[in-house]
Amino acid sequence: MPGQIDESSQLPAPVPPLPAISVIIPVYNASDYIAGALESVFSQTFSGFEAILVNDGSEDRDRLQQVLTPYRSRMIYLEQENRGPSAARNRAIQQARGEWLAFLDSDDLWLPSYLEQQMNFMRGDPGLDMVFCDAVLESDSIPTGKTFMQVCPSEGPVTFDSILVERTQVLTSGTVVRRKLVEAAGLFDEAIRCSEDHDLWLRIAHQGARISYQRQALLRRRLRPDSQGTSLGLLAGEVQSLTKLDRVLQLCPQSRQLLHARLRQMQARLALVEGKKFLLAGRLEQARDSFGRSQALAPTMKLRAMLLGLQIAPGLAARAARFWHNLTLHPVPKA
Repeated sequence: MPGQIDESSQLPAPVPPLPAISVIIPVYNASDYIAGALESVFSQTFSGFEAILVNDGSEDRDRLQQVLTPYRSRMIYLEQENRGPSAARNRAIQQARGEWLAFLDSDDLWLPSYLEQQMNFMRGDPGLDMVFCDAVLESDSIPTGKTFMQVCPSEGPVTFDSILVERTQVLTSGTVVRRKLVEAAGLFDEAIRCSEDHDLWLRIAHQGARISYQRQALLRRRLRPDSQGTSLGLLAGEVQSLTKLDRVLQLCPQSRQLLHARLRQMQARLALVEGKKFLLAGRLEQARDSFGRSQALAPTMKLRAMLLGLQIAPGLAARAARFWHNLTLHPVPKA
């Protein structure tokens, strides 16, 4: 009738169901890899998820936009200036609606049953808060014949202490964790750009989370020479993380002792790597200082000999170091 209101037109639109899992994908200069990662996400046998991708100020933005075009309608896309992987993941977590978070780096690929197998594993023990799995390691998309857990073993129960000393080693792209625990732990530390994931797992474990792992290789882990994480950066990030955790966490005497020992070990390794870098660059005074710090923290006969050589014949020691470095990079073929 004229003037009559059609009540059906006033009904609110149906609210879509909440996803069980929010897939978190930070991207930085990965336009050559991201399509493969996204294909692996949207090929999952488990369907109750949302995908959130954060472009962390990529320098290849135009190329990235082209690659992402076929996937934009199936995911939440966010952009920000470059602030590092911690900030990118945090931005996605703040948008996430799932009970669980599943992290995927832009150059890794899940097998089609990844999410289903991870959720089935946790259903077998409803008290679990976090699970991680194994991965096949690849170089230039060619399997290396090894898995992540063969190179970085996980043995025994997962605790704060086991993560600290790397008796259990968590692969971020193989991790599913309760969102509320990540939020309660304070999210990723945006001041840390390398080893930021290790820092978060330690804080989550310290809160008493129940963490386990399965030995199925459910993803392909790409080893890239241009990855953001260099040995120097990873060591510096872990030193930064452990120094902070020593200050802010209330630890039992045993854990505190382990943390101090680990911090000393990482400081020694960092000084050693810095010393090698200075030596190869011909910056002999800085090399001596770095090697001296490493020797004071973790003395070795080899390092003592290097320091003696830099004191008696610095030029000869530097040339010998460069020769050895080039030899290890380009070994002479056997006859």
